[in-house]
Order: sequence, then structure tokens, then C-alpha cells
Amino acid sequence: SSLAIGTTTGYRLFSLSSVEQLDQVHESNEIPDVYIVERLFSSSLVVVVSHAKPQQMNVYHFKKGTEICNYSYSSNILSIRLNRQRLIVCLEESIYIHNIKDMKLLKTILDTPPNTTGLCALSINHANSYLAYPGSATSGEIVLYDGNTLKTACTIPAHDGPLAALTFNSTGSKLASASEKGTVIRVFSIPGGQKLYEFRRGMKRYVNISSLVFSMDSQFLCASSNTETVHIFKLEHLTDSRPEEPPTWSGYMGKMFQAATNYLPAQVSGMMNQDRAFATVRLNISGQRNICALSTIQKLPRLLVTTSDGHLYIYNLDPQDGGECVLIKKHSLLGSGKMEENKENDLQPPLPQSYAATVARQSTVPSASTMPGYSEDGGALRGEVIPEHEFATGPVCLDDENEFPPVSI
Repeated sequence: SSLAIGTTTGYRLFSLSSVEQLDQVHESNEIPDVYIVERLFSSSLVVVVSHAKPQQMNVYHFKKGTEICNYSYSSNILSIRLNRQRLIVCLEESIYIHNIKDMKLLKTILDTPPNTTGLCALSINHANSYLAYPGSATSGEIVLYDGNTLKTACTIPAHDGPLAALTFNSTGSKLASASEKGTVIRVFSIPGGQKLYEFRRGMKRYVNISSLVFSMDSQFLCASSNTETVHIFKLEHLTDSRPEEPPTWSGYMGKMFQAATNYLPAQVSGMMNQDRAFATVRLNISGQRNICALSTIQKLPRLLVTTSDGHLYIYNLDPQDGGECVLIKKHSLLGSGKMEENKENDLQPPLPQSYAATVARQSTVPSASTMPGYSEDGGALRGEVIPEHEFATGPVCLDDENEFPPVSI
């Protein structure tokens, strides 16, 4: 429900609390050609990288309009990931791990295999700050790294070919991956690395997987590519969900095939056990890079698709029957007229706001036991109360009274 986009003139932050309304939270035109913009959930912390200075990371408190700090690296920054505990900076052949509480550099992972796309994933659950990145440039090996203990947890031989996509679920207990072929998507348990699910996206053609994401409840996994089709898979064991099958010939043969897989080579039996997509979307465009998200908006599951031409598409997802998802709204992220309206709406918002806007309206300092904070829901619950015990191991909250992280250059 929180969307950040980089543009040739700067960056914009949006809040999506309803299907019909897209609220612009912030716009900055101070840095041109922004190609990375990462917001820490629904807080005021935002990390920006520009083509003008591709080796420099700038960390801002956008509500105050102040720069918290900036760091420069030896080569171009390819991706940035962050949760409440860690900030990850990925270069082509190295990874830097910062403590997000004070932005200190904790660990540098040097001489990683060439990673030209900056592929890496970080669990948004700060208690399980696992980091995943390619362990090889020629095969689909995944290195699982514990961002809390700063040690390698395990390596997972996920695919035969090089990796193209990695993503954790919201709790950091599952990791999904796809290779450059894009035909098979696998889900592994974390931190053990056992294969839990295997989904076949398609066999007819190789595709470039551009986006791979779990729903917040980990029931669904969405994959989009450079084709016009978006696939949504349901993480369920069919043998458990359909205990009583009618005694039909096809059902009998299905059980025979299931039993036969115990005696077949692993590669063949894996093919037979793969599930088809639970739901699909046919986009009106093909060839454009896009990013997807599975979100709950107005208490209903939605699929969000953002395309590189500056549009946001919202689809309804039927969690019971799946099938073809229905397009219900299209938003422009670059329209100038709409942006001015949203700025006015921000002054007296009629809808629940982001955490940053919530704390800005508070007139009294909250008690320590009910400090408002940001959460792993990505901002769906705005201004929610985080229990005091969470701050024992996590960072202090980000608000306008107590800067987070502390200002230091």
C-alpha cells in the first residue's frame, strides 16, 4: 500500500488506501534521474540513488526534508534493500550490510560472483534478517546469509541456470526463486533450504522474470515477466486440500501417476508434481518492465501491477476460485494535474494516513509502551501501536521528535 517511483526529475511516494484514490505523500525534484528509491515501510526514511551519482547512497527524512547521511561506494549501486534492522547495498561484486539504527557499516561481503543486475533479497521481518544472493554466475545457487549474526546460513542449489529473481515471504520463513529461463519457480524453507513447492510458469518459451512476490499471508506467489501474462500460484498441498476425490477413471489414473513418481528419477517426478497457475492476468502491454504486489485494499485481495511507462493497474483476485483477474482501476503515476490535487488532499486527509503523517499530527509525546511505529505490513495499518518489547531488539521508532537514525554525516 506504499509505492515509490524514481523518475528523470526526482522521485515520488504514494499511499494507496483505496482502489479509487492514489494519494501522493511526497514529491522531490532535488535529485534528477533517480533509479533507486526505497522507503522503509510507511515511515519517513527513504533511500535514494541517482544516475548523476550512481556510487552514492543518500538517506533522507523526507517529512523534514533533511538528509540523514550519505555513503559512497567503489562502484555503481545496483540495488538497495532494507528492514527495521539492516540496510543492504548491493554492488556488482560486493555487498555492504549497514545497521539501520545508526547507519554504521557492519559487514562487507567481498568477491561475490558477478551480479550485473544487483539481484538480492532481504527478509522484511527484522527478527529473521536473512539475505539471499546468487552464489554463482553460471548456475542457480543461492547463498543464504544471516544478517543478524553476520554469518552464512547455507547454500541452496535452486536451479540449473543462473538466477533471475529472489524473494522472501513476510515472515522470512520461505524463499522463492526463478532462473533466467523463467520456466520453473521454486519455494524453499528458511533457514533449512528444503524445497517446499515447485511451480511451472510455462514450457513453450523462456521469459525474463521481472517480479516475484508473496502475498502478506504467504498463501499466494505472483510472478511477472516481459510477456503479457502475470501468474499467481497458490501455496497449498493439493493432496491435503482435496482429501475426498470421486472414484473416477481420471482420479484413479492420477493416483497411479502419484504413486509412480516414487520410482521415477527426481527430475521426471518433479515435473509431474508441479502445479499450474491458480490465477492469471493478461496485461494490455508486452515487453515493458513491470513490478507486481499482492495487497489487501479495502479488506479485499488485490493484485497491483506497476509498469515502466508510469501506470498502476489494480486487479481483483478471487482467493477461492482464482481464474482470470479482473482489472478494476488504472492510475497514472506521472500526471501533473492529479499531483496538485493530491498535494491539497494531503493537508486535510480524509483517509487514514501513513505513519509519518500520523505522528506529525500528534501534540503530545506518546508513552514508551505505546510508541507509534512502522510495521512489516508495508504500511497497510497506519500509525499502529508497536508493543514496547519489540524495541528491545529492534531500532527506535522513526518520528519527528526523535530522529531515526540519528543525524550524522
